[in-house]
Amino acid sequence: MKKIRHTAITFWSLNTCYAIILVSLILGTEAQAQQEFDGIRGTHRWPMFTDAPNSFYKYLSEEAYIYLDKRAEKVAAIKTADQWKQRQEWARKELMDAIGTFPEKTPLKARITSVVKKDNFNIENFVYESQPGYYVTASLFIPNNLKNKKAPAIIYCSGHSGSGYRSYQGVALNLVSKGFIVLAFDPVGQGERIQYYSEKKTGPRSQYPSRFQYPSYEHSYPGAQTFLTGDSMAEYFIWDGIRAVDYLLTRKEVDPKRIGITGRSGGGTQSAIIAAFDDRIKATAPENYITNMKRLYQSMGPQDAEQNFYHWIKRGLDMADLLIVRGPQPTLVITTTRDMFPYQGAMETAAEVSRMYAAYDKPENFQIITDDAAHSTTKKNTERMIAFFQKHLDNPGDSTELQVTRLEPSDIRVTPTGQLATSLKGETTFSLNSKVAEKQMEVLRSSRKNNPAHLKEAVNMAKLLSGYTAPAKVEKPFFTGRAQRDGYTLEKLFITGEGGYAIPYLLMQPVKSNGKALLYIHPDGKKADADVGGDMEWFARNGFTVLSPDIIGTGEMGPGVYRGDSFIDSVSYNLWFAAMNVGKSIAGIRAADMVKLAKLLRTDSTINQVYALAKREMAPPLLHAAAFDNSISAVAIVQPYSSYRELALTQDYHPDFLHSSVAKAIGKYDLPDLAASLAPKKLLIMNVTDGAGNNSGTAGIKEDLLVIESAYRANNSLVNLQIIPNTGTTDLRTAYKLWID
Repeated sequence: MKKIRHTAITFWSLNTCYAIILVSLILGTEAQAQQEFDGIRGTHRWPMFTDAPNSFYKYLSEEAYIYLDKRAEKVAAIKTADQWKQRQEWARKELMDAIGTFPEKTPLKARITSVVKKDNFNIENFVYESQPGYYVTASLFIPNNLKNKKAPAIIYCSGHSGSGYRSYQGVALNLVSKGFIVLAFDPVGQGERIQYYSEKKTGPRSQYPSRFQYPSYEHSYPGAQTFLTGDSMAEYFIWDGIRAVDYLLTRKEVDPKRIGITGRSGGGTQSAIIAAFDDRIKATAPENYITNMKRLYQSMGPQDAEQNFYHWIKRGLDMADLLIVRGPQPTLVITTTRDMFPYQGAMETAAEVSRMYAAYDKPENFQIITDDAAHSTTKKNTERMIAFFQKHLDNPGDSTELQVTRLEPSDIRVTPTGQLATSLKGETTFSLNSKVAEKQMEVLRSSRKNNPAHLKEAVNMAKLLSGYTAPAKVEKPFFTGRAQRDGYTLEKLFITGEGGYAIPYLLMQPVKSNGKALLYIHPDGKKADADVGGDMEWFARNGFTVLSPDIIGTGEMGPGVYRGDSFIDSVSYNLWFAAMNVGKSIAGIRAADMVKLAKLLRTDSTINQVYALAKREMAPPLLHAAAFDNSISAVAIVQPYSSYRELALTQDYHPDFLHSSVAKAIGKYDLPDLAASLAPKKLLIMNVTDGAGNNSGTAGIKEDLLVIESAYRANNSLVNLQIIPNTGTTDLRTAYKLWID
């Protein structure tokens, strides 16, 4: 007898069916909404734009390749030692200019906090001040068998471990066992130098006492602020290392002519950049870092703040130049074949640098070694690194790696609490950079008071620093769809932006036009306020032709898959660094695209004025665009932050604001200067915030608004300036009505 299979519909399966149906309906509704507003992934899903969200990073990468290819051609033409010397001198100057200004040397005030004795070595835990009040925690490992003779010393730089050098004991203890003095110090934001200390541990395995998840965030968050003032995080890292050398030279046990430096990953970065700026270091062995910028951009992209210099790719620099400036001093590049830093780039860099050492007739002083491994320290590489230092620091012996016993945490604890934040406190990168910003702002304030041509000069400076490129032409738009709405037509089109990428946009054309157009820019893209009854429709019903784009990085054009190692609150700091490296800024690129869209609107003979409105972090690019080009007749900015000064001086600034900022702007120009330059054009500023996104009417906001008011007053056009505070009583459309009337 044939069995009959029964299907039991349980409560769970019934609910699951309902859930699937509900999700399908929601997705279907969202797909319809997307199709309504999307132009390049909507009705036709144009194959040529399937990778549109990644256009921004690709554009910046292509810019980088142009500069890097030109550099490669120049270096390939170098043949003689004299030509290499010229390259070295040029590279030193450019590197120094790129990182910012080193502070003056002040007393180290080094003090030993504890001494730990082991069988074969002693540990002296100590702190020193690389700048006044800026403490560096460190440990000095001293072999017991020195017998009053001077010994070679090696500085060990740690990678991106939350515990700093404590995670890299194996290499340090092996070097000590071979008779080297080892100085290991904590990079800022790691070990005992957490800048954003939090009792609630949030990092990997919940052992990182920072409000940030990773050390790279502790580097990039304040690092972006250092770039705003024209300095860099690299400068702080390098200076800590230079002062570590200064400390070694105070020790009677250390031979000043036999100093080396090494470290893996982020420690490889530090050992490369510190050695490039301190020729007292005789031998350097960066591990798991050296590649070249082209292969880096092709793979994981530029990394956290200290691994980037201002405009360094545009200047014609590459990683190889960090090694070239040292030639022909001994250098060992330590690599692994499956490293996240591309091994292909390491080989290409090594081939280039080895040519210089050959020209100096010192080929034996440069080596590249590798092991078949991932991003890690291997026995094979460690032994060859030990042999390298034994040879070049004149400390012969057996280079076999030894099995070592890890130290107890208390053995290498420097401060009483294990954190500067709760022990010595002191300065942070933010507090030091704030002092720089304040000094620079005094220069800008003086210019505002005493220079009649200040606003013109500020606009020119903004063009230069933002990397703005004026649109060469405005092509005819590409049509992708149309829909009829009550009182206006909704069209979908696109044109190409600065980097040849698409700028998809919505165009609302009213049945009855008032002869004006509105460029409507929202940080969430073109469809943010495009629904029936939304603000864009309100303008269309008031006779405006409304154009709302997906500015690069938003909507259909982003943000893309590239994030980098500093993806803070869903903001890629690495993308901002990528733009800066090639002499661009995200703000400047977006400003150019906004100008192009305004010019496009001007090509319509029925339109005699172009208004522009931007919300939140899109306000700064719009201010740049309006200050650079007269195509825009009137400007409204809603909930903007008031100035770049606010970003630099706000310890807990809003990451969303970073992409609209410009490196090196502090003291040269600021957003209030751009707004002031618009006088006598109509300008609406509504619900302005500080650097943290708060609109509580701080003294900084008042200062910034006064700059704008003063300019409009001097121009006898105060009637055209509307500044509406966040009173909670003013309706947006009431403000818009006043602005357009």
